[in-house]
Amino acid sequence: MSRAARAARSSRSVAAGVAPGPRPLRTIIPAGGAAPGPPLGPVLGQRGVPIAAFCQDFNERTRDIKAGVPLRVRLLVRPDRSYDLNIGPPPTTYFLKAVAGVPKGAARPGHEEVGVVSLKHLYEVALVKQRDPGVGLRGTPLPALVGSLVGSARSLGLRVVPRLTTEEVAEFQRRRREQEAAAAGGGEEEEEGGGGKKK
Repeated sequence: MSRAARAARSSRSVAAGVAPGPRPLRTIIPAGGAAPGPPLGPVLGQRGVPIAAFCQDFNERTRDIKAGVPLRVRLLVRPDRSYDLNIGPPPTTYFLKAVAGVPKGAARPGHEEVGVVSLKHLYEVALVKQRDPGVGLRGTPLPALVGSLVGSARSLGLRVVPRLTTEEVAEFQRRRREQEAAAAGGGEEEEEGGGGKKK
């Protein structure tokens, strides 16, 4: 929302006699990884939240979840410095990278592929996402959700195929390793050649 839209919205609220309420803080925090240091500590400190108590509360609530899993967090801070903490499921990109078995997305999506997923994998992710209250309240039908996941997968550099066998995955990973090795070998030659020209 732009500044002008926020200003207009707050002026309408004041004109209607309704005081604007506190806005929630939305962020992503790894499970069991809330710490008072940056980047979380300064953000909470600006809002007047007791940082140590928040970190202890968050880590206690997420102790049953695998450590390091990124979780969407919605924090509403009241004027008396108490807060409501809502912990949501991981973002879609976490699920897609986990299904594809890749640590990160493509540096240049559309130009390189870092992994491959099947429509069955995307269907399973869609079922998990449908249980998310944010998605469930919108009433998005499952086929539309799968279509959205296809776009998200492609933007991460994942190839989407109708069916996937173990042999195809192994072949894709073998070709990917060869491409990375060739790119690494080509980069070293350029550095050596470039160093000679500078002298």
